[in-house]
Amino acid sequence: MLAFVARQPILDRRRKLFAYELLFRSGPRNIFDALDGAQATGRVINDSMLVMGGRAFTRGRRAFINFPEQLLLQGYPRMLPKDWVGVEVLETVEPSDEVVKALGELKRLGYYLILDDFVYQPRFHPFLRLADLVKVDILAWDDFDQVREMVAILKSHRVALLAEKVETHSQFRQAMDLGFAYFQGYFFSRPEVVVGREVAPQKLAQLQLLRQINQPELSLTELEAVIKQDLSLAYKLLRYINSAGFGLLSEVKSIRQALALLGRDNIRLWASLLALASLSDDKPDELVVSSVLRARFCEMIAPTLGLATQASDLFLLGLFSHLDAIMDQPLEEALRGLPLNDEVRGALLGQHGRLRLVLETVDAYERGDWLGMSLAGAQLGMNEDRLSDLYAAAVEWAQQTLAPGAA
Repeated sequence: MLAFVARQPILDRRRKLFAYELLFRSGPRNIFDALDGAQATGRVINDSMLVMGGRAFTRGRRAFINFPEQLLLQGYPRMLPKDWVGVEVLETVEPSDEVVKALGELKRLGYYLILDDFVYQPRFHPFLRLADLVKVDILAWDDFDQVREMVAILKSHRVALLAEKVETHSQFRQAMDLGFAYFQGYFFSRPEVVVGREVAPQKLAQLQLLRQINQPELSLTELEAVIKQDLSLAYKLLRYINSAGFGLLSEVKSIRQALALLGRDNIRLWASLLALASLSDDKPDELVVSSVLRARFCEMIAPTLGLATQASDLFLLGLFSHLDAIMDQPLEEALRGLPLNDEVRGALLGQHGRLRLVLETVDAYERGDWLGMSLAGAQLGMNEDRLSDLYAAAVEWAQQTLAPGAA
């Protein structure tokens, strides 16, 4: 059985990962073809725990999962560990005596309770007495004054507040000022362009490293020289090649030997990943996680499209897809000077073609935009059945690659 589950990050006020909401699709044909919400949530539980790996899929963070009324009354949340699941009560659930009793039992057992897409009405007081967190869709209101009024009411109930649909830095700052503790949306993956801002010297150095590493005719000798210029990069390379994952019988002590074992293409991609991580050291960690996940997802899609020889290009396509947010510059400016081929550069800048469709497919999957994924995938002539497996494998690879000691 196929598992279509994506994850959307939830960040705290320091823009650190707090949790993931798991986004569900029941199969490859429709946006949502489950018979009802209960069936959908049942599949999320199965897919996220059994197919996607549970805690590994959410990097050890809490998983927010929607529970419709039927499953709340039947006690389904208790199938999941209380220290892992966040029980989201849908906005369609009414505070009947039976529902309040079921939520009260979950609260007594130590489960984390969330009110989804909440709009205040007095009849919801029983829910507010039990909830740990309330999610507010900030785009559902005409202006922030209305949000401010509801926030003032909710603060009196001593619940944590999460702002949903935060798509820009301006919205993020406004939600911060209102006192929201958590944020969900893609504001972290968009640039905060400030006119006249200069790129910090250390970022310029890392950008130059990216340019050198990705020169098409770069030899191993030149690559060795580039890596030796960055002590941190050389150190991490030797740690990487000597990690348990390679199972080498003897320790590798030289850059040249490490390069010979990894090969030019692999080391170029690995070094690009590290340089990108250094560029984004003042950004949310999830921005790097998303970039690496996209890179691997794009790379793994390549053979399905008959583009196996361009797999490294597709890796860079995904890796650099957030470069505008990392550099706080328009993407065209951020890409200037990077030795990318015309097809990759064009795809990143929105030029229509197969690589652009790959990026749109990956972006849609990451957001849980199943219709967008279907449309882009159909234009590519992709077999949709493979996407779920590739996404799960890309998540696992990205987590191993970014694990402490791996890089």
